Amino acid sequence: MQLATAQEPSDFIIAPDPAAPRLTRAVEGVDQTGAPGRIAVVEERPLTIYLNSQEIVTAMTIGDYPEYLALGFLKNQGMLLPDDTVTGVDYDEELETVVVRTARKTSYEEKLKKKTRTSGCAVGTVFGDMMEGLEGVTLPAGELRTSWLYTLSARINRTPSLYLEAGAIHGTVLCREDRPLVYMEDVGRHNAVDKIAGWMLQTGEGAADKILYTTGRLTSEMVIKTAMMGIPVLASRSGFTAWGVEIARQVGLTLIGRMRGQRFVCLSGTERLVWDADPSAVPEEEKKHRRKSAAE
Repeated sequence: MQLATAQEPSDFIIAPDPAAPRLTRAVEGVDQTGAPGRIAVVEERPLTIYLNSQEIVTAMTIGDYPEYLALGFLKNQGMLLPDDTVTGVDYDEELETVVVRTARKTSYEEKLKKKTRTSGCAVGTVFGDMMEGLEGVTLPAGELRTSWLYTLSARINRTPSLYLEAGAIHGTVLCREDRPLVYMEDVGRHNAVDKIAGWMLQTGEGAADKILYTTGRLTSEMVIKTAMMGIPVLASRSGFTAWGVEIARQVGLTLIGRMRGQRFVCLSGTERLVWDADPSAVPEEEKKHRRKSAAE
């Protein structure tokens, strides 16, 4: 088995752009020795999402791909139905709002009253009836080669990103087999996955042959959103929550965590795994090297 040693941005349909000026800000400070310096810190901006004439939520986000974030959030909350026709997505940068318009008249007053605050960073929100949306969800069968996991981990971890540039951010990557396709980042992992859901909705991309990779914890919210998107595999560098594992087993989702170097743990959906790689042949993961600022 050969593992990729580098990742070219052209391999992605969408890749992070750590040099984008609106996503980070240079801030002066001092280090542990008292020496002055400047580092890049991630920007946070409010984005208010409307569905037709109704205000739904205000999310804190880094501000890129607002249309995808709005579409994905509404879809994952069950507010955009499978047969809905989206007639427009209008983003106003000055007002920091996105209005998603549908041919169907919508009203979600009751739904908005039922909220569960989640463990997600930047105050994730799951509406109370999201679990009901999992009833009848059937995730597609298929195989997941362990060689794909090792290759994806190596490629994604070497990709230039805001995480490597400034930290304080989560990444989510839509993959097919051993190829990462769309890499989104945000201050909350739920925002990053919603951006991917919005991109899939906008482009008509299918979910049956996909893998969702996240840098964050495998919580109930992440499992629910992945299952609602129809993606059969969710993988992460981080660990699990018990409820996340329980829901993954209920819906038949393959859940893989602690994926670093030669190691990973699968706690649900092991029937999809095909053991085609020798872990001892996989290089151990190198320590992360953060970029030094010019002042250093």
